[in-house]
Amino acid sequence: MSDATPTAPASLPFAEPSPLGLLGLAIGCAALLPIAFGAPVTPASLRTAAMFCLFFGAGCQFLAGLMSLANKNLLGGTLFTTFAFNWLMNWHTLSGFAEGRVPDRLVGLCVDGVFLVIFVVLTAAFAYHSKLLVAFLADVVALFGFRLLRELLHMPALGLPIALATVGLMVIALYMAFAVLLNASAGRTVLPMPGPLWTPGPAPSAP
Repeated sequence: MSDATPTAPASLPFAEPSPLGLLGLAIGCAALLPIAFGAPVTPASLRTAAMFCLFFGAGCQFLAGLMSLANKNLLGGTLFTTFAFNWLMNWHTLSGFAEGRVPDRLVGLCVDGVFLVIFVVLTAAFAYHSKLLVAFLADVVALFGFRLLRELLHMPALGLPIALATVGLMVIALYMAFAVLLNASAGRTVLPMPGPLWTPGPAPSAP
């Protein structure tokens, strides 16, 4: 994930894939908003949200992740691919709810705990690239943190912070995707992308 232009250098097999992954993520978040904000839940609403999670949340990010890895973008590829499988689980969970199948709570708690650790470390890694990516991933960390607290403390009131964090994730994802696309198309900065939070050090010398 970067603010590079969508046209790849000759040495890279694919154009910059981050807008595809970010737009897919934003669409997946939008599909979850009615449920997150307490709209009446029906089998039809669950199945509809599940399909958007599958095709956009999982599909777009999986493609973006594979293309990023092919472009030798380790961080972007890792983030998008991990996110893609998380969205695949969202699809599976929502589809199960629509059919009356409830996932195991303890397994979900353990996985969310690991996701929280993963995204804390990824936030630190992306701090060497962009402050906006730090805000994006901090939002993800908050989302998983609220989910864990809601389940551990049995606090349904935390549903609102989860919904607001989902909105924040959607907005930041849209901004970053639009910045990459518009800046590249215009050949100048239309939407600014802030620089790194931390300055990378020199590359380690070979032994």
